[in-house]
Amino acid sequence: MNNMKNQIEQLMRMISAGTGTHMSTSVALAPPHESFAAFSQPEPVGSNEPETLHGSLSSPMEDQNNNSLAPSIDSNELDPKTDPKRKAKSNDPGWKYGHWPDIKDKNTVKCNLCDRLIKGGIKRLKQHLCGGYGDVSKCFKTTSEIAAEMFAALNDKKKERVDLTCDDDNESEQEREPTGSHNVSPALSTAKTSFTPSSGTSSKKRKVIHLPQKRGPMDAHVRRAPEDVVDDRRAKGPSQTTIERCFRSPEEKKRVDSYVADWFYECGIPFNAAKARSFEVMLEAVGQYGPGYKGPSYHDLRVPLLASTKEKVMVMKTKYQAYWRRYGCTLMSDGWTDRRGRHLINFLVNCPEGTYFMGSVDASSHIQDATMLSELLDSKIREIGAECVVQVVTDNASNYKAAGKILMERRPTLFWTPCAAHCIDLMLEDIGKMQQNKSVIRKARMITNFIYRHTRLLDAVRVTIGGDLVRHSVTRFATSFLTLQSLLKHEEKLKLFFVSPSWNTANLAKTEAGKQIVEIILSSVFWNGVRDCLKGGKPLIAVLRLVDGDERPAMPEVYVAMEEAKQKIKEHFDNKERLYKKIIEIIENRWTNQMEQKLYRAALFLNPGKYFEYEENHMDDAWKFQDAFNDVIARLVPDQELQDKIAEQGTNYKASRNSFGKPMAIRQRTTLNPSRF
Repeated sequence: MNNMKNQIEQLMRMISAGTGTHMSTSVALAPPHESFAAFSQPEPVGSNEPETLHGSLSSPMEDQNNNSLAPSIDSNELDPKTDPKRKAKSNDPGWKYGHWPDIKDKNTVKCNLCDRLIKGGIKRLKQHLCGGYGDVSKCFKTTSEIAAEMFAALNDKKKERVDLTCDDDNESEQEREPTGSHNVSPALSTAKTSFTPSSGTSSKKRKVIHLPQKRGPMDAHVRRAPEDVVDDRRAKGPSQTTIERCFRSPEEKKRVDSYVADWFYECGIPFNAAKARSFEVMLEAVGQYGPGYKGPSYHDLRVPLLASTKEKVMVMKTKYQAYWRRYGCTLMSDGWTDRRGRHLINFLVNCPEGTYFMGSVDASSHIQDATMLSELLDSKIREIGAECVVQVVTDNASNYKAAGKILMERRPTLFWTPCAAHCIDLMLEDIGKMQQNKSVIRKARMITNFIYRHTRLLDAVRVTIGGDLVRHSVTRFATSFLTLQSLLKHEEKLKLFFVSPSWNTANLAKTEAGKQIVEIILSSVFWNGVRDCLKGGKPLIAVLRLVDGDERPAMPEVYVAMEEAKQKIKEHFDNKERLYKKIIEIIENRWTNQMEQKLYRAALFLNPGKYFEYEENHMDDAWKFQDAFNDVIARLVPDQELQDKIAEQGTNYKASRNSFGKPMAIRQRTTLNPSRF
């Protein structure tokens, strides 16, 4: 080692004197500590071969021969891409493709391939060359070989490692290897060792022991939960390709998909299960576990895991109950008839925190008895806690309406509210029964029934339009209008298909039913009728999506949404006043009889994003909303002193006084959720 140092000092003196070795402009003479990996090995006994330096140096004799031809090179004239002073003294492969454009700013690295400035040091440059990172763009001049090299380098940094730093430059590798006298774990003794210089300012030698990637209990705390990963993925939509997927071939994914599909087919799993959030969470969890995962057994699913899931549901219920006691909740009943003709009622509790399923009851024996229904609903209210329930929501049938009135008389602090989705569906039903619309819907059903009754024809139509004609919705009559919308969207393709040679030569084309379908599809009167029918129904479909969705609370929005729907219908029928008035009459009759509830007006009053805009455009009837708010408070809050305080705050809110008039509060009217304003 001392002999080697003497050789280095001699070479350095020759260079500084100007008569020594000529160094290529693309090669840096590394100081001793930076070339530690090359010198740390003990010299073989009897070996007279000199140690070599990093880089190539010409001999003194060669330099004497070429000295007259080679001018001296100023370090300022060096190409920045190859100037050794513009790179860290490191073995990091990233420095082959980058440099510091400004030596004083070592946080900024410039890519040698595309000349892009990268903030964040050499790690960011490697991510830039590799691609697949959301916070840095991919180099457009990188190659697959460079990307693979950078990916491997980045992964090496992620591996668990033990850093053993020593300040003694003369210490050899043999001196620092663990000996038999030390207690060393098998994983450590068999780990891969390498010497890695510091990536920046440190001149210490660093021995890095790469441990096997064995996951321990701390990984569960470091890794993101599968639920959070899936929620982010769903919120952001199609995301940028990740690093891992960059190096997965399409064949690999196709192979895995095939196994998943086989399980679906063999076990008869409905295809809709693939849309479930829990399905994505399960796959994410398996992926995080890694190879060798063994699924739960029949017994595990039937006993311990089922009990564990029940415990989680009870924990969730406890969490919801605390929210119900503080903010109140809504009891919802959803009636339906099963294949055996039983009338079942599902009971659910809803609040902004989420929806909790209480249970299902067979009410076949007393479904028509309003008194019995009110008793059933009241039993669920007691189970929740009467002081927690703000309103009860049922469908709009007369028996439920009567039961709701009984409940409101029995419990003075309670509101009964009919289902808004059911009310809008009844509006669509009434619009569909109008003479001109009834004929259009009947003909549209003839078309879809004919196509879906013949398998080969259905396949051909699907290929022609790129999907299905029938579009299903949450309600029966909304499905009819959505199907009309689908027919209108594919009008031209359907016309072309039913005049094409492939149809004309088919046996179905020669049947009376086939000829009738062609006549309908080629009829301009039919398509004009479809357009008129959608003018009246499409705005209501938008309101239905609002009240049936989970994106935001519907109650503060539905009143204004219905007013906007009526305005759009009026604009659509600007030259058909008689038809417009008929549709508006249908809407207002249903709304007034079923949905004209003070609770809806009070909710709009407390929705600043909608109320202040509505007040500005409807000054004459804006007072009705504060009046409804006061009536609701008088029913919900028995304490008169508290009523007065709330009413006073409502007046300040309406007049934008005190804290309600601050610039931040005014800005947040349209950005904050009404429940958090």
